Amino acid sequence: MAVPIETIDLEVEENDAVIEHPERLAESQKELGNQHFKARQYPKALICYSEAISLCPGTATNYGNRSACYLMMNKFHEALEDARKSVMLDPKYVKGFLRIAKCYTALGDVSAAENAISQAKEVSVDNSITQQEAQLKQLKNTYEEIDKAVLKKDFRKALYYYDRALEIATACTKLKCMKAECLVQLGRYQDALDVTTESLQSDQNNPDGIYVRGLCLYYQDNVDRAFTYFQHVLKIAPDHRKAMDAYKRAKQLKLKKEEGNEAFKSGNLTQAYTLYSEALAIDPLNKVTNAKLHFNRATVASKLGRLNEAVSECTSALALDENYLKALLRRAKCYMDLAQYEDAVNDYEKAYQMDKSIDNKRLLMDAKLELRKSLRKDYYKILGVEKTASTDDIKKAYRKRALVHHPDRHANASEGEKKEQEKKFKEVGEAYGILSDPKKRVRYDNGQDLEDNDMGSRIDPNTVFQAFFADLGNQGGASSFHFGGGGGGGAGAFPGVFSFQFQ
Repeated sequence: MAVPIETIDLEVEENDAVIEHPERLAESQKELGNQHFKARQYPKALICYSEAISLCPGTATNYGNRSACYLMMNKFHEALEDARKSVMLDPKYVKGFLRIAKCYTALGDVSAAENAISQAKEVSVDNSITQQEAQLKQLKNTYEEIDKAVLKKDFRKALYYYDRALEIATACTKLKCMKAECLVQLGRYQDALDVTTESLQSDQNNPDGIYVRGLCLYYQDNVDRAFTYFQHVLKIAPDHRKAMDAYKRAKQLKLKKEEGNEAFKSGNLTQAYTLYSEALAIDPLNKVTNAKLHFNRATVASKLGRLNEAVSECTSALALDENYLKALLRRAKCYMDLAQYEDAVNDYEKAYQMDKSIDNKRLLMDAKLELRKSLRKDYYKILGVEKTASTDDIKKAYRKRALVHHPDRHANASEGEKKEQEKKFKEVGEAYGILSDPKKRVRYDNGQDLEDNDMGSRIDPNTVFQAFFADLGNQGGASSFHFGGGGGGGAGAFPGVFSFQFQ
């Protein structure tokens, strides 16, 4: 940099040659650098301080000034080197020790910073020493809180303290990588990658940064790519314990999961379930892979007819990955098989919102239909027959139920019991009236007329009863059947004695 001539002291020799004294020129450069520094023109100040050092390399303050300039430019390693040189040249240069402490604090090295402060206190008592001690104490306390939170696996709390620590140790690459690892544990993979970008830009072989990137892949179930990252870390840092442990876990988890898949494909469901369970125990923090393992167990459980267990496994999978569509659909299917239609509808609605496919829409409509059907009277259940029952099966079931619940048979019962039997007698008549009529049965099976639910209310159970047993009597034969009592309930329609022929 060209220096104004008036700022430099000159000495004239006998030959009139202009000889510049290095000390004076260095002082002028230093002063000019100070002006740039005060104006926050740090790159210009740096040039002046460097020139002063080249002119007078034995002056401590020149290194001290350049160290201060580097500090303002966040070039802490360069600042540290200059600060060390300054105290080597002048062991009583207190500002040099304080700048060493600042550099180590920014780099996150508490022990080295404490040592520099101790040396500064031996030289002088300064307010800036006290301030720096307080900041260093705060950093130490924050480190302790981080250790406590990580030990408890409270990663949200740990992340809070990582941010507090990085407000002080602004250039600590290791701390940034630890924060990135914490973000991985919280499932914030992109944020973790962003944090490691800076450290890898300055050092592409930074083992901690590479390890975190491998961890991101591993926790996203991209195990094969994760292997390459872990292997690279161990190549450049063979003693990197975290990378070694993660590599072993990843290999073990992949192997166990593949063994479970092979057992499943070969039809050995019990063994597959056991292997998936063993895989789940390997790494509780791997949410994505563990969600898939829970889903695999659900698939096995459903094939074994353990539907409630399958539901529970799907719920566990969704707790780890709320957007796991396959688990949502599997649970909905289990709910359908368990006749828990309302839960099935809820799951199919969520699934349809995630994937508006024709298949998902059809599944949702089917579930809603079954839900509506489930809210009406189950005539098959009332008669005690299967949905596949034949006409003869329905007739036999009606004859049995009608005779059991006919009001005349309960004439001497309490009023409460009479009402209950009348209700059941009516329901049995409704059920037979619908299921014995082919057209009505088809409509019932298809879920029609469900909104007003009046299909059965128009059927008179006494008329059904009379018609049924009259028809039965017309088939020939005579067997006297007498209900106890004579009145009460619906007995008015059928007083006294009925003669029926039973087959």
